Amino acid sequence: MQLRSVLLPISATSRRDVVERIVQLLVGLFLYGVALGLMVRGGIGVAPWDVLALGVSGQTGIGYGVVTVLVSVLVLLLWIPLRQRVGLGTLLNALLVGPSADLALAVIPAPPSIWVGAPMFVAGLLLLAFATGLYIAADFGPGPRDGLMTGLVGRTGWPVWLVRTLIEGSVLLIGFLLGGPVGVGTVLFAFGVGPLIGWFLPWTTRVRAARSRQLARATAH
Repeated sequence: MQLRSVLLPISATSRRDVVERIVQLLVGLFLYGVALGLMVRGGIGVAPWDVLALGVSGQTGIGYGVVTVLVSVLVLLLWIPLRQRVGLGTLLNALLVGPSADLALAVIPAPPSIWVGAPMFVAGLLLLAFATGLYIAADFGPGPRDGLMTGLVGRTGWPVWLVRTLIEGSVLLIGFLLGGPVGVGTVLFAFGVGPLIGWFLPWTTRVRAARSRQLARATAH
């Protein structure tokens, strides 16, 4: 597992551009945690990795956010034999998303009914897709789970869809057996997150690229 130097972007772009990218990364990761909190509070099921985290949390009494961090660290250890490169965004993703989710859960009240919970979940799913676009466009490395997927694809030669299905199917089954919440929200996430990220990511990437060009022109003058 190699640590990608965070100094490389500084030599290629202005310091201001790097600072803006770091801010974008932090905002994206914070909003990602808030999105997870909304989906958990929605009460109609969660994403496969969160089924696992909530299942472990329920069995051990450890907080959901702490379990999320511990799972991320465990996944990063699996990067070592895959020889994946770890970026600043990878490390911050592992460390910050869980606490952000716990903070969201502390301030977002439980919905009084499914008619409130279901829209909360949908709002969380939309926010998660937007947040994913933000932190990916900041270009500081993939999240631990995405890196595990791409690493296995590179090592096995299997198609992305198969590797992703095997990973998420496995963690979903383990989480379900541990008592994690599986429901219609889990299905909505499985079929909705990909297209939503596919819609948000090009937009956030274009905005980031335009901002970088603007800063480059300002520096040149």
